[in-house]
Amino acid sequence: MKLKNQQMLPLDEQLRQLVIEARQYPSGHLKRKQCLTQIVRLIEQSRKLWHEHTPYYEDALQQTWVYFCQNICEAGTGEQYDPDRSSVITWLNRYLKWRLQDFRINKQKHLARYTSTVPSAINKNQDATDNLAAPPDTPPILETTRHWVETDPSGELRSVHIQNRPDVTCQALLLRRLPPEQGWEKVSEEFGLPISTLSSFYQRQCMPRLRNFGQSQGYL
Repeated sequence: MKLKNQQMLPLDEQLRQLVIEARQYPSGHLKRKQCLTQIVRLIEQSRKLWHEHTPYYEDALQQTWVYFCQNICEAGTGEQYDPDRSSVITWLNRYLKWRLQDFRINKQKHLARYTSTVPSAINKNQDATDNLAAPPDTPPILETTRHWVETDPSGELRSVHIQNRPDVTCQALLLRRLPPEQGWEKVSEEFGLPISTLSSFYQRQCMPRLRNFGQSQGYL
């Protein structure tokens, strides 16, 4: 009866009530997972989430859903979602556009590095690792996901590959695209395949399996 009454409400109000309900349960609780799964499905069905045709869109979307899981109920990697300030979709669209902008900026920087003049000399007495920033702490969700990809309990990720390229598997691409991800240009150079081929396979074969895993763990 409760679900039927919810379905009669406007979408934003349905989502708001599901967020309030999810917050009544601790992290990992079945009821919270069910609420979050329903939120994701309603948003996907609404087709109101920002979309654009860029090679890095799916990666930005993946980061957005991770952000959603980490901050919808508590302040995890960012500020906790506030239902009184904006709708869930507006909140996610704002974050998604930020991530897309990051990808665009990184791409421009990558192109600039290759079009600029290579420095004529390098101080050989300086250890190159001195300038590397310390890696950020890895979120638990990412650790769990990476462990799943690396161990591949069912063997599915290792068996699904690009036609005539058994080395380019879902496992291989997911490991390279999980944060901190390798750029498509680097992956393309490594495997000797066009970015379009790799990106298409990633979206059709890798992302659905990654999403299924996220849903099974209650992340989505």
